[in-house]
Amino acid sequence: MTHADPDPAPRPAGLAWASCPAKDPVEKGRLKGLQCATLGVPLDHGRPDGPQITLALTRARHTGAASRGAILLNRGGPGAHGRDLAAVFGAGLPKKVARSYDWIGFDPRGVGASRPALVCDERYQDPGHPRADPVPADEREERAWTVRARAYADDCARKYRDLLPHMGTADAARDIDAIRQALGERRIGFFGYSYGSYLGAVYATMFPQRVGPMVLDSVVRPSGVWYQDNLDQNVAFEKRIKTYFGWIARHHEVYRLGGTAARVAAAYARVRAAVRAKPIEGRVGASELDDTFLADGYGDYSWAAHAAALSAYAVRHDPAPLRKAWQPPSPLDQNNYAVYNAVQCRDAAWPRDWSRWHADSERLYREGYRFETWGNTWYNAPCAFWTVPGGPPPAVRGTAALPPILLVQGTEDAATPYPGALETHRRFPTSRLVAQVGGGNHGVSLTGDKCVDRAVITYLDGGGVPADRPGPDVECPAGPPPEPTAAPAPKRDREPAANR
Repeated sequence: MTHADPDPAPRPAGLAWASCPAKDPVEKGRLKGLQCATLGVPLDHGRPDGPQITLALTRARHTGAASRGAILLNRGGPGAHGRDLAAVFGAGLPKKVARSYDWIGFDPRGVGASRPALVCDERYQDPGHPRADPVPADEREERAWTVRARAYADDCARKYRDLLPHMGTADAARDIDAIRQALGERRIGFFGYSYGSYLGAVYATMFPQRVGPMVLDSVVRPSGVWYQDNLDQNVAFEKRIKTYFGWIARHHEVYRLGGTAARVAAAYARVRAAVRAKPIEGRVGASELDDTFLADGYGDYSWAAHAAALSAYAVRHDPAPLRKAWQPPSPLDQNNYAVYNAVQCRDAAWPRDWSRWHADSERLYREGYRFETWGNTWYNAPCAFWTVPGGPPPAVRGTAALPPILLVQGTEDAATPYPGALETHRRFPTSRLVAQVGGGNHGVSLTGDKCVDRAVITYLDGGGVPADRPGPDVECPAGPPPEPTAAPAPKRDREPAANR
């Protein structure tokens, strides 16, 4: 990658790279072998001489004879940390590709080791006792939830009044360009999962002449940000959780929860009612149980372990596995949630009349989309009371002058449903879409699907893209579902945070 083109924008000072600390307080040892640096950027990019905030970055440096440039990595969220991703990509790709790039991890503004890092009223996510059932039994219970959501929004406003107006995706895209300039790169590559796909699409729209290789995996629907996209999630998660319950039913001889998806759903409902009435160890109630099984809508990596835990409670009356499966929000989770709200509430207009939220949630719940609807309502409810107006959303549209962009998507993804990838594919004429047909996991690239990975690696190893075809340009059949086992679910270093 050459640097002959002078950059017309003022360039930030270069980055002072040094070995990352062995005991990083945020990443807990996951930065081993990486270089760390910080970069000051304007709080308000419209006032470059105004107050500054700090972004924390990492680098896995190229080791090949020549560098193909830098690729910036984003896990999603919004609000997900990302400095560890430089090590994940450096180790997880074929050596020829891994050695040819500088892999750049970063914590976006407000996140992780970047400063300031946002944390708002921690009691909303973890009051120290089971949260109320997200499905309100009456108007009084619903009003109590809205009071708590307003208190969360008010706490964020008190703590970060000057920061919140500058937490939108457009601000983050300008941060990316500041990182590019500080790296001394004429163009910058980008690999983003989930919300990271939206951030990458916004960057490509705002700075088309600065786009290098770009992979967007599990693609957000731009026209739905963010209220409608969350309603769409409620529908998609219902389908996905029924798929999971059907998988449990097919393994009735292992889990003894019922031989049909409907019977497994009934078993789940009985367990839910039981822990609602008597929370496990005074901590795991209905809301926490739903949180635990929500992960099974994102990916099948925890299917076996969670099915075993549900079976232990329902069949053997042993609550210990379910108690172990639920983990209270960590400080990093609380930070993630604060930034999630700060970005999404700022990006786009949200309904300010609670009757709209109530009507949409009641309608979807009545139509049978029950698993996530009310939980998702309360997850996003602070945006109904956010003190900073939202919108208008940044434009998302490419031109024929853009270099090729690779989109990757599972057709049964619940967190970012497939129509989002199709829409983004239409909006970017130089994009190519790799569809994992039948795949329901959120975050598909580099997880072992040889067909998908071949397309991604080929693209990174020289920019080769599939031939342009109507609809998806490559169709990769999804692999088989997991085998039933009571073993603990494997950890995924790169699991996207997505929109929950």
